[in-house]
Amino acid sequence: MPHRHADELRRISALATRSTHERFAVVDSALLDRKAADAAANARLREMHLFHESDASSLHRMLNAVEPGSYIRPHRHLHPPKAECFIILRGLVGFAFFDDQGRAADEDLVLLDAQNGPFAVDIRPGVWHMLVSMSPGSVLFEIKPGPYDPLADKDFAPWAPAPDSSGAQAWLTEQELRLRSRFGLP
Repeated sequence: MPHRHADELRRISALATRSTHERFAVVDSALLDRKAADAAANARLREMHLFHESDASSLHRMLNAVEPGSYIRPHRHLHPPKAECFIILRGLVGFAFFDDQGRAADEDLVLLDAQNGPFAVDIRPGVWHMLVSMSPGSVLFEIKPGPYDPLADKDFAPWAPAPDSSGAQAWLTEQELRLRSRFGLP
């Protein structure tokens, strides 16, 4: 039986919606479909859906829909230090964990697979990381401490190209090919 939703999605930016639930919200296939479609239609090929009430909330819970080709520059959460946890709900998403010089060994690569596992990755504060969508329609559940301050939330890796730079797409393709090779994906 389908869930009856008292939850509407309120658009808060070009990249995100926020839940309007008062008591609880349910993540079902319809919501995953909607967020995946929103990500596919977005120029940045990703879309967030926030369950927390505001940027000031102490715990942030969100859906992160990411399509192949979306470049999420390697970053870390150090000032202030924040851990992050990602749980795969649909699709395949690769993660790379880097040292301070931008190197990631084969054992620093992880593939979250909603059908076969592994299903989650927990990241300590200050660890350089990036995620790469490996299949259309991929959606993660992300949890991290608040509050969110856009000026201090992330330290971007100085050794990785900025998203709007000429080298960004080639760098992303290199990371994707490395993940595909490591995990035997076509």
